[in-house]
Amino acid sequence: MNYQQCYDRSIADPAAFWADQAQEVAWYRKPTQILTHNPDGTDQWFADGQLNSCYLALDRQIELGRGEQAALVYDSPVTGVQQSFTYHQLRDEVARLAGLLQALGVRKGDGVIIYMPMVPQAAMAMLACARIGAVHSVVFGGFAANELALRIDDARPALLLTASCGLEFDRVIPYKPLVDRALALAKHRPARVLVWQRPQCEAELLPDRDLDWRAALAHAQPVEPVAVAAGDPLYIMYTSGTTGKPKGIVRENGGNAVALGFAMRHIYGMQPGDVWWGISDVGWVVGHSLIVYGPLMNGCTSVFYEGKPIRTPDAGVYWRIVEQYRVNALFCAPTAMRAIRKEDPEGHLLRRYDLSSLRQLFLAGEKLDSSTHQWLEAMTGKPVHDHWWQTETGWPVTAPCVGLPGSGARAGSSNRAVPGYAVRVLDEEGRVLGPGEQGSIVIALPLPPGCSQTLWGDHSRYLEAYLNTWPGYYHTGDGGYLDDEGFVYIMGRTDDVINVSGHRLSTGEMEDLVAQHPAVAECAVIGIQDPIKGQVPLALVVLKDGCEVTEQALQAELVARVREQIGALACFNKVQEVKRLPKTRSGKILRAVLRKLANGEACSAPSTIDDATILVEIEAVLEAHRG
Repeated sequence: MNYQQCYDRSIADPAAFWADQAQEVAWYRKPTQILTHNPDGTDQWFADGQLNSCYLALDRQIELGRGEQAALVYDSPVTGVQQSFTYHQLRDEVARLAGLLQALGVRKGDGVIIYMPMVPQAAMAMLACARIGAVHSVVFGGFAANELALRIDDARPALLLTASCGLEFDRVIPYKPLVDRALALAKHRPARVLVWQRPQCEAELLPDRDLDWRAALAHAQPVEPVAVAAGDPLYIMYTSGTTGKPKGIVRENGGNAVALGFAMRHIYGMQPGDVWWGISDVGWVVGHSLIVYGPLMNGCTSVFYEGKPIRTPDAGVYWRIVEQYRVNALFCAPTAMRAIRKEDPEGHLLRRYDLSSLRQLFLAGEKLDSSTHQWLEAMTGKPVHDHWWQTETGWPVTAPCVGLPGSGARAGSSNRAVPGYAVRVLDEEGRVLGPGEQGSIVIALPLPPGCSQTLWGDHSRYLEAYLNTWPGYYHTGDGGYLDDEGFVYIMGRTDDVINVSGHRLSTGEMEDLVAQHPAVAECAVIGIQDPIKGQVPLALVVLKDGCEVTEQALQAELVARVREQIGALACFNKVQEVKRLPKTRSGKILRAVLRKLANGEACSAPSTIDDATILVEIEAVLEAHRG
């Protein structure tokens, strides 16, 4: 079946199409109820099916004869450690850790927070939770204590797993003090904290609460996978919300298994035994879909990398790993390749390595600019594919399906909709727009398997954020257009979430922190284009009358405040004082106008603006800032 036949069938009869795809999964009980429509517009896939995601990722692969194949290859240039775990070895480690979790009182349906760096134990923790039916929520190790506390209070975990430290270049980041502070801030406190001690910085353990991971594991007994319903949650992935409160995206076991099987085979063209490298962090959705569950459920070897694209030790490290592990395909964010290009523009480091095993490169997480695309294809001699998806979808919405004949790819586009996704463009009135007309990117319901159908503990917020804007459609929050051949062009976010190095962060949350400063009367935080990171935040602040504070001191205090509450990953270090901000007559700050001005785009004063001269003042300030 070619791409067009596959796509057409998936849209015309989604239940029949996904019933066929579900045959690829080793269910404990095969589903007979494939697609169930709910009155509120959400859908349920494979309602009566039973399975276990850890079994599919490990035990099933051993049954298929892959026990001695490498499942996880760990490479940490920041520590010099390289390890390989076969499917047998990984299964045994995970089964014992799952037994420990049970001994500590974790039961099916309980929540578990995982606050870990990129060490193999992070993946083992995820799989151990899945093995006993616990719901894991991995929190990126770069988040500050306040952000961790918010997620703890929302997920209400029975247990928290962490490591003594993370590493960034030559910097050691102690995690335990952040965990201790988060638990002091949180209203809900798990009874136990399990700590993986790393030699770079050993943590001090609190008696009666903290346990040494290695010591506790020595006495644990392995356990078998438990059956869970297809609709039972596998994990919660928190993403920035426009209100400042994180949104707990829920991923179900059944839909996730079916969707990732389809994605690995037909989008990424991977087969059992292939070596796949998802370059990300387990704290993000890519780490779940393309480092742990997707590759392992489909019998691949997954490279698990702790490091950066540069300075570990140089901009050739990616290519060294491709050569060393014979990587067949990889995924990363464009910001990583921009950083490599900046350090090695002529590809001198790249040419030291044999890339013959590499079939293609997939980039996503932010817009892939044409310059980086062209450079990367020229340097590697391999196809480079842009594609687009979201934390909420869990797997690609648009992509070149390299495993399906006739899919095609187009530079400058995120490519065509993947089978299962009916992508449309709507205007403000909800009318479907034609080719080349820009509007809001939406997906006609039903969403395919694997996509989130609710938020953890807040279903009404899910409906409000994603389904209520245009009934019958899922609102992606991205804007753009389709061309006359169905290729999709994503132009950027339509809300206040910006993309910093592939990390989606709320400018609204940053605004709240800036506005709390005693010298600030009002403010707006917007995303400005950055050649390496894609976007970085810029704070425009209006000071209170008579306030005596230097611009340098104000910037230092605001940067420290955002770093403390959100984390260094926000890259918040640009603050600009302005006399006033442009607003509508009703008092709404014109953030879209500010974004255009800050990025040097043409902009005329909208009819709703209170005072058009304000734009002239702002533009002069921003021009000076750019200069």
